[in-house]
Amino acid sequence: MATNTVKDSEFLEYVVKALVNHPEDVKIDRKVDEMGVLLSLKINPEDMGQIIGRQGSTARAIRTLLRIVGIRSNARVNLKIEEPEGAKKSSENSTTGSDDLKL
Repeated sequence: MATNTVKDSEFLEYVVKALVNHPEDVKIDRKVDEMGVLLSLKINPEDMGQIIGRQGSTARAIRTLLRIVGIRSNARVNLKIEEPEGAKKSSENSTTGSDDLKL
């Protein structure tokens, strides 16, 4: 059973490293509590768009796959993608984009 508990973080690491341009910067922190397993993902700021995807579709897909991996080991697995310090906030991008369109 001990091998099943680490499979979720190994799976996440494999998938994320295959998607990003800086696989050496991928860091995963795994915490277990009464709510289940929480995987915290830290990546290079340049790779945030690749992990989030359009309208969050890639992140949603990764979370769905992690839940399936967790079901196999009777655990509830959640993913938290930590925003890197160098990343721009989406609200900043949307306000500057709309200002450019005004005539």
